[in-house]
Amino acid sequence: MGVELSVVIPVYNEEGSIESTWMDLNEVLPSLGISYEIIFVDDGSKDKSAENIRNYHGSKLIQHPINRGYGAALKTGIKNAVGKYILITDADGTYPHAEIPNLWKYAHTYDMVVGARIGDNVKIQLYRQPAKWVLHILANYLSCTKIPDLNSGMRIFKRDEAMRYFNIICDGFSFTTTITLSYIASGLFVKYVPISYYHRVGHSKIKPLKDGLNFILLIINATTYFKPLKVFIPIGVLFFIAGVITFLYSAIFLGRLFDSTTIILVVAAIQISLFGMLADLVVKRSV
Repeated sequence: MGVELSVVIPVYNEEGSIESTWMDLNEVLPSLGISYEIIFVDDGSKDKSAENIRNYHGSKLIQHPINRGYGAALKTGIKNAVGKYILITDADGTYPHAEIPNLWKYAHTYDMVVGARIGDNVKIQLYRQPAKWVLHILANYLSCTKIPDLNSGMRIFKRDEAMRYFNIICDGFSFTTTITLSYIASGLFVKYVPISYYHRVGHSKIKPLKDGLNFILLIINATTYFKPLKVFIPIGVLFFIAGVITFLYSAIFLGRLFDSTTIILVVAAIQISLFGMLADLVVKRSV
């Protein structure tokens, strides 16, 4: 019988918490009663993370010679995994690995099970909360789905299913955001299980402003890929409304029925809407 579950853990300068992560997993995973493997992907760490991992009996270590990013580390681990299911988690002490059995019991019913950071004990830095709120509102609107946690780093999914989306998943922190939107847009079933979230050990690698803007662009890009009308039609409507406003202004205050600005805005509205319809047709034909 093959391996049922592969645990993939990206690592970048986590020597302060890697051992406790290893110990937590080895305490919890045997209780599942299945065969499993633990894969650490060292993403070019400059500390002793990789050296420590080599001492953990039974674990696999894959190393990137240079730092390529969170998503790249996960994709490397998933490609090298042999389990039917993949569990991803972090090595920084933030995720409660004792909750893994609660996620696993839904793995055979749902396409993806997400540990949603909405439990009783959630420690998210204050400076990250406004950005998360904006991302939450935007993702809910574009996906037409209530998403309790868009980018939780603790989740379970089938390996082969996830690899279908690798061509649109970037190498940075956007892995979890993209795969969440991809599953929802594809009509797959996602289960959210409330979990706690603790203060990380060490320093966060996320740059709030830069990564926040990247996440917004990513959400729009992923939605355009699967549901282009959700992006193009609202933009087309905005241009049309702007055209109507300029038309009324010109007619009432300038005594002209049409001017170049009105024509440009209305034509742009039509072109954008038609482009969205064409993109939607291409998406539906490729499914």
